[in-house]
Amino acid sequence: MTNDAEEAFHPTPVVVFPVVADDPPFRVVEIKGEVAGTAHDILDLIMLARRAGLTHIDFDDPAQVRWVGGGQYKWVP
Repeated sequence: MTNDAEEAFHPTPVVVFPVVADDPPFRVVEIKGEVAGTAHDILDLIMLARRAGLTHIDFDDPAQVRWVGGGQYKWVP
């Protein structure tokens, strides 16, 4: 049995927002509640995460990454 006081809400550390139709298209990335920058592809996302101190991210784990407006393979409108 767990104590309610011990349970805390832990938001997803990485949130990737929908594609912005620009030239080139990009997605805004939020890490640990702060806007970390924009990503044009998955490699940009990895670089942003490393700069924020995250060394390993499982892109398929919804507890680690929340994809808004399309999954990890959606980088164009």
